[in-house]
Amino acid sequence: MSSQPVNATAVCTRSGGWWAVEVPEIPGLFTQARRLDQVEEQVRDAAEMLDVTIGTVTIDPQLDETTRRMVELLYTKRDEARKAQDDASKLARSTVATLRSEGLTVRDVAMVTGVSPQRVSALQDA
Repeated sequence: MSSQPVNATAVCTRSGGWWAVEVPEIPGLFTQARRLDQVEEQVRDAAEMLDVTIGTVTIDPQLDETTRRMVELLYTKRDEARKAQDDASKLARSTVATLRSEGLTVRDVAMVTGVSPQRVSALQDA
């Protein structure tokens, strides 16, 4: 086996019910898998037969342009939603702190903010 591990990019193309896999960094390394979560193991097995040690395996599924754009948009929207949730959590903590410092009870803060008294207590302790 080669002593230096090779970082591999598994280029996966859908073919019938299979993913056809090619690893450009290792000429002649081709394999297939039913599912993308099986690709890394298949690449490692195929590399072993070629006496090549694999480092990291990056899975690169080839998608048509429309589907690729949809996936990119999905990741963008998830990131935006995560940021919005983080911002909302910070604002909730700040709002609870302000309302409590103004003398409102936990139950009053819950009514004003539309969350449970338990959530108010959790936000206050955060």
